[in-house]
Amino acid sequence: MLTRARKMMYRARGFYDGTLAGEPFRLDPYHSKFWRKAAAGTWEPETFAVLDRVLDAQHDYLDIGAWIGPTVLYGARKARHVWCFEPDPEAFRALAWNIALNDITNVSAFAAAISQRVGVARMASFGGEPGDSMTSLLNADGARGTDVLTIGWEDFAGSVDLSGVSLVKMDIEGAEFDVLPALLPWLRAQRPALYLSTHAPFLAPDVRAARMAALAEMLAFYDHCESSGTEGANTLTSDAALTRFPTFLFTG
Repeated sequence: MLTRARKMMYRARGFYDGTLAGEPFRLDPYHSKFWRKAAAGTWEPETFAVLDRVLDAQHDYLDIGAWIGPTVLYGARKARHVWCFEPDPEAFRALAWNIALNDITNVSAFAAAISQRVGVARMASFGGEPGDSMTSLLNADGARGTDVLTIGWEDFAGSVDLSGVSLVKMDIEGAEFDVLPALLPWLRAQRPALYLSTHAPFLAPDVRAARMAALAEMLAFYDHCESSGTEGANTLTSDAALTRFPTFLFTG
């Protein structure tokens, strides 16, 4: 009863007072349960550590798969500018709200999915609820799906100045296997740090190893690769990487 009353209070007020890695923010009241978890430091502390480690006020940050904005909000305090993409309409609504609640002016947010080309694609959540952070282009036939705009990487990169990007975060629920190849020429030329979440369990079992090995080969030009979030996922082709959802930081 008390929890319900608190939620009603936050929604009536229009925001939830919270913190992300110790930084205070005003946050949308409809995700107060998640914001409490983030404030407690139990949601991806390793991700905030990477943002602290790589971002600075002289460089930019590219967030592909921004969800409701925890990494965007925190990144905006660290980076010169943030470019971010979130195609799920429910999640983007909260993302835009959170940016506005904090009067953030150094973020360019796009309600679209980075892809191979401009078009329209179907996506749905593996978790079953729109906006729940598990919406994926791999789940086109899932329940409660929606059509979203896709933007070709070359079209986007040719329209803005990305030369100052020092970190790319990609967390797109399995679509990385199809999207990452489009970024490869730019990644090779610019060499930003790449913080990549992989989702091999969303693939058919008989193709997981091959698809992860292909990712490893594509990214072999980086000097260093370290994993976080999943113990034992030391490489993209480890058993843990094939059965869980680790994140890898590529640098150098």
